[in-house]
Amino acid sequence: MAENKNAQQVREITDKLEQGIKELFESERFKEYLRTMSKFYNYSFNNTLLIAMQKPEATYVAGYTSWQRNFDRQVMKGEKGIKILAPAPYKAQEEREKIDPLTQKPVIGADGKAVTETVEVLRPAFKVVSVFDVSQTDGKELPDIIVDELKGTVENYEAFFDALRQESPVPISFEDIPGGAKGFFSPVESRIAIQEGMSEIQTVKTAIHEIAHAKLHAVKPDEKAAPEDKKDRHTKEVEAESVAYTVCQRYGIETSDYSFGYIAGWSSGKETKELKSSLDTIRKTAAEMIEGIDAKLKVLLAEKAQSAEMEVEAPVKEAVPEEKPEVPIYRETANYAYEAGELESYRASLAANVECRRAIEAAISSNYGDNRLDADAAVKSVLEQFSP
Repeated sequence: MAENKNAQQVREITDKLEQGIKELFESERFKEYLRTMSKFYNYSFNNTLLIAMQKPEATYVAGYTSWQRNFDRQVMKGEKGIKILAPAPYKAQEEREKIDPLTQKPVIGADGKAVTETVEVLRPAFKVVSVFDVSQTDGKELPDIIVDELKGTVENYEAFFDALRQESPVPISFEDIPGGAKGFFSPVESRIAIQEGMSEIQTVKTAIHEIAHAKLHAVKPDEKAAPEDKKDRHTKEVEAESVAYTVCQRYGIETSDYSFGYIAGWSSGKETKELKSSLDTIRKTAAEMIEGIDAKLKVLLAEKAQSAEMEVEAPVKEAVPEEKPEVPIYRETANYAYEAGELESYRASLAANVECRRAIEAAISSNYGDNRLDADAAVKSVLEQFSP
């Protein structure tokens, strides 16, 4: 029953996501953003993998001159390029049998042998080139449709994040990530890194986004990827952020301002083909994560409540008596003190004597057993409160 309810809620949330992105596509802000983003080259699966291996936090990648020509940005001095493969076909001369254009069969000469001819062919080849991430450049700001950072707190944040740690298939750590990335999943190192010092909402949203990557896109470079795993970078980012938005919405964490722009930015136009083709994957993954987080959060919150209850019920430790200033013993009678105007000193001394008497009685009671008094212990406990 709970599973069906989760599935229904997930469907409602993803429907809301589709509508929100559709509305964003109609905005002028997005049109300007799209004009700029269209200048970025769409890299192949293998090159995307090479980029992720060398710089997992990379977002927008272009060549050295492309940054200058298309984006008015300059690669900063000392930055190390990301090595990828670029097509470099070359022309070559090749001897081939001459084909009759009418019969499409080899032309036979007078000697009974096939006639040959020299033709020019284009042979495929690749060369290694360097590209750079936007974090390695400076210059004109790129237009953006994503808010800089989500702000706000998350109810039961510590327990919720602990549940996310348990749900993640790889370890999660906090660190200072250069270049402005809020987090990344490294398939090579099998780990998730999250930018330290962010708000609770941004931290949780980023963690769920990267966990979705780890669950859906953990293709190891030394293994042959299954056909369904060969998704381009756009599809992977749309899937991860859609899962993050859906899970966050389920727990009342509002990320629309960030998620709508992020998903729209990675979509190939208004048809949102990446989102539509991945809806089943997004819904299934989000529902599974919600079910897992629910179970883990329930245990963690129960442990927290039990711990708090035990602290309340724990016996209060006997307070150590405060060290009191020594009160001079008043050796005269009350009448003398009255006539001499020294009643305050008399009363202070009397009160000290009464407290000392009670301490002696308590020490005797605590240290007497089996018809025997541990005199040393009794005297020590009294001397700790009163001077000899």
